[in-house]
Parts: sequence; C-alpha cells; structure tokens
Amino acid sequence: MIYSCCIFVYCMFECFKSKNSVNYHLLFALVLFSLIVTTVYLKVKEPIFHQVMYGMLVFTLVLRSIYIVTWVYPWLRGLGYTSLGVFLFGFLLWNIDNIFCVSLRNFRKKVPPIIGVTTQFHAWWHILTGLGSYLHILFSLYTRTLYLRYRPKVKFLFGIWPVIMFEPLRNH
Repeated sequence: MIYSCCIFVYCMFECFKSKNSVNYHLLFALVLFSLIVTTVYLKVKEPIFHQVMYGMLVFTLVLRSIYIVTWVYPWLRGLGYTSLGVFLFGFLLWNIDNIFCVSLRNFRKKVPPIIGVTTQFHAWWHILTGLGSYLHILFSLYTRTLYLRYRPKVKFLFGIWPVIMFEPLRNH
C-alpha cells in the first residue's frame, strides 16, 4: 500500500512536466520514505504506525488533487472528488474494521449471513480502495494527457465502467 501510494504521489506531482523528465529528488524522497516505513514497521510491528504513514500519503494525494481540480482543471472535479471520496470511504471502513473488529465478529454471529457479509468492512476496504484507485488513475491519466495536449475523453464501457480514450493532437 505504501509503495503504490508513493507511485500515485509521484505521478500527481509530476503530471505537469515535459515528456521524458524525471524528478530525481522526489523519486529519492519517496523511495527513502517507503524504505524507512518498511524498516520501522518490521521492527515495531505496530499497525497504527503503518496506518498513520499511509494516511499521510493519502492526505498528500488529497491536497494535490484538490489543487488540480480547484486551480488547474476545475471541470475534472467530478472525477477527482469521486475517486477521492470512494477511496477515503474505503479507508474509513478499514479503520472502523480495525477498531471494532471483535464487536463486528460478534454481531455477524447473531445476524443472517447476508447481513453479515455486508459488515465485512475489510473486504469493502479492498473493493472501494481498488475502485477509488482505478478512478484516481483515470484522473491522473486525464490530467497528464490533457497537459500534453491530447484530447482525453471519459467513455463508459457497457454504460457503467469509465475508461479514458484520447487522440493525439493533429498537426496541420
């Protein structure tokens, strides 16, 4: 989670750079951050530490995305806020599951299985953060291709699944 989120952070901070440019300082900082978090977590084995470090990365993504949809591409608010909202809702459910795990297990034993399934917040965490991450990748791709003067468009496969389609700018 830490490593993939660092990739998201890098992409969101580098989306307004020219082609073939690499920000070695940011790359080094994110790799170092990931290695430090991994080392500390393996030594202390404290889930709260991992959650706080992951939360910091997500918070960084939220701030950068809000900046983009507020000041650079305001027409991307729907996609940007949807991706962040779905992701953060999954993050919230994950934390609820961590805090109330024993209570939720006891609750599931007392209710019909169909209701118990819906309270599997850790599973919902994976589903929602996966969907939120996918939408955020679309947001990042849209932002980057728009900056590179391509013409991105959000299309829906089968009327429900969003994808980015784009064409290179025609030279006349």
